[in-house]
Amino acid sequence: MRNDGERVEFLSPRRRGTVDYMRAAGRRSSVHGIVEVDVTEARERIRAIKNETGEQLSFTAFVVSCLAAAIDDHPRVNAYRDWRGRVHVFEDVDVNVLVETTLRGETLGVPHVIRGANGRSLRSIHDEIRAAQSAEDPTELSRWERLGLWLPGFLRRLVWRLPQWFPRRWKAMAGTVAVTSVGMFGRGGGWAVSPTNYTIQATVGGISTEPRFVDGDLENRQILHLTVSFDHDVVDGAPATRFVSRFVELLEDARGLERR
Repeated sequence: MRNDGERVEFLSPRRRGTVDYMRAAGRRSSVHGIVEVDVTEARERIRAIKNETGEQLSFTAFVVSCLAAAIDDHPRVNAYRDWRGRVHVFEDVDVNVLVETTLRGETLGVPHVIRGANGRSLRSIHDEIRAAQSAEDPTELSRWERLGLWLPGFLRRLVWRLPQWFPRRWKAMAGTVAVTSVGMFGRGGGWAVSPTNYTIQATVGGISTEPRFVDGDLENRQILHLTVSFDHDVVDGAPATRFVSRFVELLEDARGLERR
């Protein structure tokens, strides 16, 4: 629709779903930690694997694997608080990951849940992400989901209250933690801070080359800009700090990318 040089477009049902999610997520007691991670070793090993096999190992799969391992070491963060004040702690780390795919010529990030990531190898996580990327239409909604997007806003937003009402139902639908990557859509460094409906979310930003001292020598290193968000209603600051420290340690040690 055009009027006096102005184009008016209707908000799509999918975009309304995004608006609903952000409004519900904004009600949580989220605290965000902004971290710099030296991923030089991990990137070099991924490059070496490509040179040896011709296959580009997914960096997202590497992050998911390290996140799941860190949560395995600090399982209390893999939890939700319900409306009765009880905390549900889950054994399986089900990671909702943003997968980059191309649909009708447009690059999109679509959600995909990797089940039990804490008990899986990096290779199996990589294979699942690649399969999700090559799916015909990972954004296709069922008939009931399409109808649900046309409900009034206050009814649509009830879905995003599931973590507080029925944590197990939320886990089955959307996983227990999330990894989202904004770096996939651009180059260079930079962080992103976003509301989240998860107790733990890792937002992968850009990677920049920056000087760092290594064993007393100044070197150019590849630095990942990472944001780790957690719900302060469930996780206190000290446990969150220990969890983030372990997560960073695994990333910098290139966990799962051992040389063969």
